[in-house]
This record gives sequence, structure tokens and C-alpha cells, in this order.
Amino acid sequence: MKSTLVTLTITFFLLITGCASVPMAAKEDDKARKEFTVPSADIAGLYIYRNSMIGGALKKTVSLNGKIIGETAPNTYFYKDIKPGRHILSTESEFSDNTLELNAKGGENYYVQQYIKLGVFVGGANLKLVSEEEGKKGVMECKLAVETNTIEQPSTSQLTE
Repeated sequence: MKSTLVTLTITFFLLITGCASVPMAAKEDDKARKEFTVPSADIAGLYIYRNSMIGGALKKTVSLNGKIIGETAPNTYFYKDIKPGRHILSTESEFSDNTLELNAKGGENYYVQQYIKLGVFVGGANLKLVSEEEGKKGVMECKLAVETNTIEQPSTSQLTE
């Protein structure tokens, strides 16, 4: 019994403080995305970031309209050009995906924070839309991750359906 408690305690702390890694984009691409250029009127920009070390050992999948963008790790973000209109973002959690609906307008950037929350067996994740000010600050604390949803990566000028 005592050894089980010790094992569970160690596992818990590793999940909270460990360090997961994901494929990262080139420094030049990261720098360019951190200029926060306002998109043209026919597209919207979407930043999805995770700027917390809580759950550092956990990688969490992020999807847009049912298509996987990739996995996040602590202090990483994704950027997507999206069409104006309704979009559903989702992230894996302990028992089922958590979702966020976004009604994007062209010519605007949107900032969504992914955060880790403690669960019964393993940490889960959730998403929240944040202000431009909070979003820019969060993205600046992160580095751009490479999308892992396809073998061939789309260029930054391609739009998400």
C-alpha cells in the first residue's frame, strides 16, 4: 500500500513538472508570427497557445473543425489562417474532447489559450478565447510548433476549410 502511494505521488509530480516536446518551426517563422500582422479582410488569424508549465510531461492534441493541427507541449503555439465564419476548436481531455466555438471575422486575429487542468487519472486540457492583449503576451512566451496533421505541411497562405 505504501509503495503504491509513493508511486502515485511520483507519477503525479512528473505529470505536473515533466517536460514534453513537439516538433518546432524555424526561428524565422516564429519571429514573423510574433509580428501579429493583421490578416486581409477575407481571412482571420488564429493563434492557439499553451504558456504554462503545469502538466509539462503532457502533450495534448488540438483540432480545428475535426482536423488535427498537432500536439502542444509547454510554451508552444500554433498559427492558422482561417476563413471567416463558425469554427470548432477541440482539445483532448481526460475522458472526452473539450470544445470551443469561434465565430471568426475577416481581418482580425483571435487568440485561444489551451490550459492544463488536473484530472482524476491524468491531466486534461481545455480552451478559452482571450483578449488580444492577453493573447499576444501569451504567444510571446511561447515558440511556434510545427503542424503534425499532414505529411506535407501547408504554406502559411493556405486557408483552413
